[in-house]
Amino acid sequence: MPEITMPRLSDTMEDGVVVAWLKQVGDKVTRGEILAEIETDKALMELEAYDDGVLDQILAEPGTRVPIGSPIAMLGDGSGTPAKPAPAVAAPATSTDFTSVPLSNQTPSTVTAGAAPDDRRKSSPLARKVARELGIDLDSVTGTGPGGRITRHDVESAQPASVPPVPAPSTAPVVAASGDYEEVPLTTVQQVAAKRLTESKQQAPHIYLTSAIDVTDLLAFRTDVNQTLQSAGTGKVSINDLIVKAVAVTLRADPAVNVSFDGDKLLRHRGIHLGVAVAIPAGLVVPVIRDADRKSISAIAAESREKAERARARKLRADEMTGGTFTISNLGMFGIEQFAAVINPPEAAILAIGAATDQLHLIDGEVVTRKILRVTLSADHRAIDGATAATFLQQLKDLLEHPLRIVT
Repeated sequence: MPEITMPRLSDTMEDGVVVAWLKQVGDKVTRGEILAEIETDKALMELEAYDDGVLDQILAEPGTRVPIGSPIAMLGDGSGTPAKPAPAVAAPATSTDFTSVPLSNQTPSTVTAGAAPDDRRKSSPLARKVARELGIDLDSVTGTGPGGRITRHDVESAQPASVPPVPAPSTAPVVAASGDYEEVPLTTVQQVAAKRLTESKQQAPHIYLTSAIDVTDLLAFRTDVNQTLQSAGTGKVSINDLIVKAVAVTLRADPAVNVSFDGDKLLRHRGIHLGVAVAIPAGLVVPVIRDADRKSISAIAAESREKAERARARKLRADEMTGGTFTISNLGMFGIEQFAAVINPPEAAILAIGAATDQLHLIDGEVVTRKILRVTLSADHRAIDGATAATFLQQLKDLLEHPLRIVT
């Protein structure tokens, strides 16, 4: 009978975490039924059965990270004798994903002579490091940590009084003593974001350009639009919705920023697919509004609200968070006036939106209060030079300060 393997549920997925099994061993399974919930690098997704049968064996318990293509369960005919699973494919180790290997599975050369098989679990890595530096035999140290675990303090307390402590190198990071912190595992979304954004900062030379935009007329325009929409019985639009539309219109008129860097060439995207960053408890996700330049402001507003709600409920599909060509990140609702965002690869630019603030301006000899919004464009200098980025911001500023042009 067939085995159930970890499927590829997104284009960037390398492995997945089994969150929960919705079927138990011995349950009948029909093709198309939901077997389990899988957390990918994008979202929480459902795993469908591709065959009929009986769930004879679960190979990956909830919380287990499994590489793509490795078996996670076995289907049988209900006889209780499941087929022998294929050997699991080992996942490549990354800086955020390690698999613990019991000492009993290691070669003799990796085990300290005379040490008990579970010594590694009874001492922290920092305690073992300090013990090596001080020449302390861990067998002579009494652990005061949970379950008798040996801590750094235990090792330092056991060192002979005649031997001064070995000072840590001045460049070494300060490590909090055990008990002074709580370890919080990263979610899959956070792990992937950490990996990809680190690569972005290391590989893409970021340049940052900030523009101060007078949005006094834009705010008035939004009020008029919402009054019209309210009369029609439809939802309201936000300032962010207007900015999304304005960015789409700007990219349509000048697509030089709607690109990706690809080695010895640029990929100039025909479609304008705008990612809108949404913060959720599991991390940061970026739903994509496809062909934003072809959609009305009200359509963009409705789609943004709907996808943001489903993003917070972890109900977005992987295809709804891929294929973006340009991203917008807005922290204005938190009172942040200005910030610089990290480019979301393989895109070449991201626009950071701050809060609109009151500022005094001299207009026609009179001092007046105007609403000023600061936006910062982060651009990949390999694909977008300073003049190109400045031209984009200049056009966007002109559009937002004359909002009627957004819809004409």
